[in-house]
Amino acid sequence: MTPAPHLTLGLLLTAAAGMIDVVGFIELGGFYTSFMSGNTTQLGAAFTGMEGMLLALPLGLLIMFFLGSFLGALLAGFSWGGGRAVTALVLAGLTVTLALHQLGVPSTQSMLVLAASAGAQNAILTQKGAARLGATFITGTLFAAGQDLARAVRGQAPPFRWTQHLMVWLALLLGALVGAAAYAPWHLWALLLPGAVYLATLTGFLLRRIE
Repeated sequence: MTPAPHLTLGLLLTAAAGMIDVVGFIELGGFYTSFMSGNTTQLGAAFTGMEGMLLALPLGLLIMFFLGSFLGALLAGFSWGGGRAVTALVLAGLTVTLALHQLGVPSTQSMLVLAASAGAQNAILTQKGAARLGATFITGTLFAAGQDLARAVRGQAPPFRWTQHLMVWLALLLGALVGAAAYAPWHLWALLLPGAVYLATLTGFLLRRIE
């Protein structure tokens, strides 16, 4: 089982990811900042029509997510506080996205930075226990919930461990609901909500209240 403090932080980060992804989805009209399976499908569909923007946007999001994942994993590998460095990188990405938006840069460009942040976020937390925490994608978590439930029925896993995976999915859903509600009045400034989560997480790292 994942320790309760680690689980709580992971659920908050997953909720923040849900907020970001729903804001990106609405702002980009059906493209994602973290769901790369969806963007890959969009890219494949776009090739049939060979429309420039429909090709460029999902491809750009895929590339930036990959680069963010690389930078996040690189920073996380350092012994001097990798988690705090990755969190700072994610927070910087949100800040740059909002700054570009304020300067009038189109969302199809400014949101590429947000995709890099989404890629980096997956490296903030090291895994403790079975639950995959703080991730910006959830398909594997739902599979893990079903898999752990099957193992529990066979007596091969703790009886309620599968519920931790389900809690991660629920955190993403709740984050998406909050993000969608905030987008209506605030538009892209709804990103301030997940930004507050990352700022609090970074503060916890710096004060050594998060390990």
